[in-house]
Amino acid sequence: MIAHLSGEIASTGDKWVVIDIGGVGYRVSVTQPTVQALREADGRVRVHTHMVVRDDDIQLYGFLHPSELELFRILIAVSGIGPQIAMSILSQITLEEFAMAIVGEDEKALTRIPGIGQKSAKRLILELKEKMKKHAQATAGGRRAAEADDAVSALISLGFSPREAQETVDAVLPTLNSPSVQTLIRASLARLRER
Repeated sequence: MIAHLSGEIASTGDKWVVIDIGGVGYRVSVTQPTVQALREADGRVRVHTHMVVRDDDIQLYGFLHPSELELFRILIAVSGIGPQIAMSILSQITLEEFAMAIVGEDEKALTRIPGIGQKSAKRLILELKEKMKKHAQATAGGRRAAEADDAVSALISLGFSPREAQETVDAVLPTLNSPSVQTLIRASLARLRER
């Protein structure tokens, strides 16, 4: 398995680049934002890769950041999502936006991506919700933990079950930027009213 490539850009296309390493050109499929970034790069570049081997083909998929590679691997593990659709998703949406769409069960945000229909959006939400919750919580960090705990306590005191309160706060937390306890409670109540 080829984990990464480091060399100079020899040529680029719409969704691929050729990286020259010691006189050998490696053609790597990349997202459109990655093509743009690599065209502007001077000198050596480093691309994290994932190799897909099939009976009739070997493909290298490249990513500038390990987080993009991680999301690609998560996506291709979902039934019905192949490397091409995963690359389309990565071309259209950031990891944070994708995590928020999955955790918030926002099918509309997902179906705007070419190649993702309503059925695929539902499957992505179903299969990835727990993984994306963990990602959202990891990026939220410890500073949000105290506000989230306070919001959960407030919802419990308003008569909601501890489980319902926790799940609702967990769902709205990644959709808010720097949330206070009050904004978490408001957003959670709005979500609970929708049910």
